Amino acid sequence: MSNREYEYLFFRIAKDDAIASSAAKYKQLRLEALSVAPSSFSSTYEIEASLPDTEWVNRLSEDGREIFICAAKPRQSNQSDSQIPEQTTWIGQLTLRGPLRPEDFILPEESGQKKPAHGRDQELWQMLSLFTMPDHRGRGLGKRLCQEALSYLASYKDSPRELWVRLMVKPDNHATVGLYRGLGFAEAGRCTLAEAMVANGDKDMLPEDISGEKYTSRSGLIMISEIRRS
Repeated sequence: MSNREYEYLFFRIAKDDAIASSAAKYKQLRLEALSVAPSSFSSTYEIEASLPDTEWVNRLSEDGREIFICAAKPRQSNQSDSQIPEQTTWIGQLTLRGPLRPEDFILPEESGQKKPAHGRDQELWQMLSLFTMPDHRGRGLGKRLCQEALSYLASYKDSPRELWVRLMVKPDNHATVGLYRGLGFAEAGRCTLAEAMVANGDKDMLPEDISGEKYTSRSGLIMISEIRRS
C-alpha cells in the first residue's frame, strides 16, 4: 500500500448531532486496534466489544476528553479535502484528557516529575492512546495526529498562556519516544503502571490488589511538553 493510494485527513471528533455516526466509526476503529495490537492498550477486545452503543456515544460526548482521528480517503474520490466523506476509513486515533486539576496531575516525589507551580495559572492535559493501523504505518501519520492535537490545544482558547501536555510511554519503544522528542516533549520522570492507568482515565480497570511489581515498578517514561499560547 503506497501513499499514492490514499489521502489522509486529520480532525477532532465534534460533539454535535453527528456523534452517533462518529461513535459507530470510532467503535470499529477501536475494536480493530484492540484486535491487532492488544499490547498497546490497557483495555481488551473482550471488554470493549461487550459495551452497548450508548457507551460509545458517551465516550465521545463526555467532558474532559477530546479524540482526534486520522481517516484514509481513496484518491479516486471526488470529495474535496475539506470534507470527511462516508467512504473514508478511520485508521488512527489520539486522545487528550483534560484540562486536569493540579491534584490529578501531581505524582509522588519519587516519580521525579516536577509539580505545576503553586498559584500560577496553568492548563494541564494528558495525551494518550496514539495508534495507527499497521497497514498505514511508516507515513508519519502518528506525528501528524500529535500535531493536530497540539495545535488544537494551543489555539482553542487564549488563556491561560501556559500549557503542559504530559504523556507516559514505555522507554524501550525507541521510535515512539523519538517521535515525541521531535515534537518538543522532554523526559520528566518515571511512572508506575498504576499511575499511568489513573492518569489515562483507566482507574476503574485496576485490580483490587496493585501491590505487585507489575503495578509498582517505575518502568514507564514520563514526558512533558510545555507550550505557551501566543
